[in-house]
Amino acid sequence: MTYTGSRTTNGGWALVTGACSGIGLELSRNLARRGYPLIMVSNRETELIAAAEQLASEHGVSTQAIAFDLARPDASRSLYEEVRRRALDVDVLVSNAGMFFFGEAVEADPDRAEGMLHLHVVTPSLLARWFGGDMRARRHGHVLFVSSICAWRDFPGIAWYGSSKRYLRSFSASLREELAPWGVSVTCLAPGAVATDLYDKTGVPVQKAVKYKVMADPARIAKAGVDGMLRGKAVVIPGLSAKIMTAAMATMPQGLIHLLRTRAPFLPMPDKEPSDR
Repeated sequence: MTYTGSRTTNGGWALVTGACSGIGLELSRNLARRGYPLIMVSNRETELIAAAEQLASEHGVSTQAIAFDLARPDASRSLYEEVRRRALDVDVLVSNAGMFFFGEAVEADPDRAEGMLHLHVVTPSLLARWFGGDMRARRHGHVLFVSSICAWRDFPGIAWYGSSKRYLRSFSASLREELAPWGVSVTCLAPGAVATDLYDKTGVPVQKAVKYKVMADPARIAKAGVDGMLRGKAVVIPGLSAKIMTAAMATMPQGLIHLLRTRAPFLPMPDKEPSDR
């Protein structure tokens, strides 16, 4: 479905995944302000259509809404083929779609864990392969991966989430070096905690967290990410507090993490040692 505004740009389209809410919606809005026509992708069709209509109306750019489950094993190829079928050239690829759950790795629902790995690891990597190949051929383009400051330290309780974000950080760095000679820039956006609907079902008081600056406003994160991407930065960590936390996590002794695991109440501990048999 296409929504056409009056404004045009000489560049190609910007494709944003997870585009109907949170950071993804704000990234889309920021790109629209700069004149980019948008391909907005999400599995939440009703919200996606509403967001695409709104941004086309507000910023006068063309928007296309593609309702799509990016956690499918074949998601990257299928989405690429759909974009090619619509004869759209993608000049900016933003891999933002994400999910979150907390708990021990061995207690995770296997289907949910597999879905997260497809959404955070497989799909972004292969989208970069398909669309990045086109950008390389044109010798121009931008790729933005949304990672997290937790990519700098491994914590118990977020093994699936944290390791997938660490992968994005690593993949982004390697891909950046490979594509740089071809005129394509790759940027890793690594925010701290952000007030998005990822936390809606976790009991986190999001509004209070924003008020007291424990969580960041997604609009501010998105602006920093787009600004950094268009300036060709390798890594963007928005905000002083996030930068301080990242530095602290990178140098945190492993013993402190072990202490956190054994003393904190949010992960289970055995009642007693198993008896010998």
